[in-house]
This record gives sequence, C-alpha cells and structure tokens, in this order.
Amino acid sequence: MISEYLPVAFFDVPVWNSIIYLLGELVIIVLLLWILLSFLIGCLIVLSIRKKKMYFPILLRPVLTFMEGTVKLVCMMFRVDPTELMAFLIKIDNQMNYSAFAKVPVEKRAVFIPLCLRSARCPARLSPDVGISCISCGKCPLGDAIPALKEAGYMTFIIPGSTFIKRLVKQYRPQAMIGVGCLMEVKEGLELGRKISMITLGVVTATDGCVETTMDYDVLMKVASIGLDKELKMPEKR
Repeated sequence: MISEYLPVAFFDVPVWNSIIYLLGELVIIVLLLWILLSFLIGCLIVLSIRKKKMYFPILLRPVLTFMEGTVKLVCMMFRVDPTELMAFLIKIDNQMNYSAFAKVPVEKRAVFIPLCLRSARCPARLSPDVGISCISCGKCPLGDAIPALKEAGYMTFIIPGSTFIKRLVKQYRPQAMIGVGCLMEVKEGLELGRKISMITLGVVTATDGCVETTMDYDVLMKVASIGLDKELKMPEKR
C-alpha cells in the first residue's frame, strides 16, 4: 500500500489533517441538508394530499428525481397511504408535462391502452405491429373510444404490456404519448417516458385487475383534448 512507502510524518502534517476534518464536516453538512430537504418536501407532499391542492410542483418533481426514496420514508412517517402517494406523483408528472404535450401535433401523439380494458368476449386479434386491432364490436367502450381518438388524429394501440410500448414507439416514432393503466402501470409508463425522452401523460383506470377493468373514458378524452381546438367526447349512448 502507498502508506508503507510514505513517512508517518506525512499524515501528521497540519494541512492534511485540516483537509480531512473539513471533508468530514462537509459530508455531515450535506447529509443534514439532504435529510432536511427530504423532510420539507415530504411535508409539502403530505400537505398537498391532505388539502387536495398541489403546492410548488415545479420544485417537487426535480427534487423527487434525486431523493424519492427518502421522501417516501418521510411520507410513511405521516402515515400517507402508498396508493395516495403514487397517485400524487403521477399528478405531478402530468402537470409538469402538460404544456409540452399541448404543443405536440395530434398526429405525432400516441395513446397506449391496456389489454385488460377490453371485453372478455373480445373477438379482435393480437398483432405484433399494432397490438389488438379493435373492430368496434360493441362489447366494450373501447369500440367507441378508439374511433374517436383515431378520428382526432391519434395513433392508438391496445397492448398487452410495456414491451409493446417500446416496440411501437420505435416503429411509429410518436413525440408524445398517453399511457392508460393501473397506478403501477402508469407510474412505470411515466418513468419509461423520462428514460426515452418522451413527453408522457398518464390516465389511471378506475379498477385494477387482468380482465374487464374499467375506467372513466371522459377523463381520457379530456386528457387527449389537451392542445386541440375541439374537445373530444365519447359518443352518446343511444
């Protein structure tokens, strides 16, 4: 080791000792600041959830990118339900991406819908190029939603998983996307969007599960209408 070849006096030099002392103090200060900032952001999130009003979203998202783990621990101290926290984080991402999404032409946008929303009796087939090709058979609301989205100009896909998203993004090159799914799926979709530098918004389904889940399609249409001159709507039931 290097210390074997250096005189012991080298480590007794006052300047060297001062540097080590200062480095130790700096580490402690950084650690304390990290804990303090995590606590403050955690408190801000708890307040936002309790008051149902988002405070300082521009500050929250960048900070959470680096210290999400410790902030989650702070939220757990205040007994914040994990699903509430996840829904809030999705809301932050949506708000942060709103303006950028609105600027993307509709023909450069894609909507990814999970397979579980279709009817268990759905006769449509799965294709590796487009996912499930909806035939508007009338067995589920997707038969109304898909044509409305496509007519507006959206690339629309019903897919079985995130692997399809990566493949279709690579194939069709959208500049922005809307991901529909349960809380965990939407969270993962937003994370994927950040990784591939894709402007992403998330819409959470009303129920979880693998078969015949439900969602508020009016919410999907409202999100899909961002930046458009005309608000999209589901066809009225006859």
